[in-house]
Amino acid sequence: MSTESHNAGALPEHDTVAFETRDVKARTIYTYLAVLAVAVVLSYLVCVFILRATENFAAESDAPPPPVRKEMGKDYLTMPPEPRLQGVPGHGTDPQYDLRTKLREDREDNEKAGWIDQSAGIAQIPVEDAMKIIAEKGLPGASTPPAEKKKK
Repeated sequence: MSTESHNAGALPEHDTVAFETRDVKARTIYTYLAVLAVAVVLSYLVCVFILRATENFAAESDAPPPPVRKEMGKDYLTMPPEPRLQGVPGHGTDPQYDLRTKLREDREDNEKAGWIDQSAGIAQIPVEDAMKIIAEKGLPGASTPPAEKKKK
């Protein structure tokens, strides 16, 4: 290695090497960063302006709730209008209770016997008895349509 100095501070000079002193300037980079910062701040301010304008527009054009909802009391803003799904707060009955009641009513209807129309001879019998009768006698067969005559 050489220990000689290489013209410290002087620009290198060579016939085939060219060096442009204006290639990179810090001022250009700082100007770009400043313009970028101003653009970000301006876009933030525009977004805030648009948000406030749309909030004011929505508040002015929003229709008040119907009087029926106001009669519901304090929680009219949080409760959905009727009919409400079972099991949600504000609904009067328990869905499990409703299911048990429906199943009990269906079972009672399937097990009762009585006349539907006595003059026409139509009666209601329990489902189990009806199934036994059908198993013993079978269902009435469907009548076959008469055969069509072929035209010659």
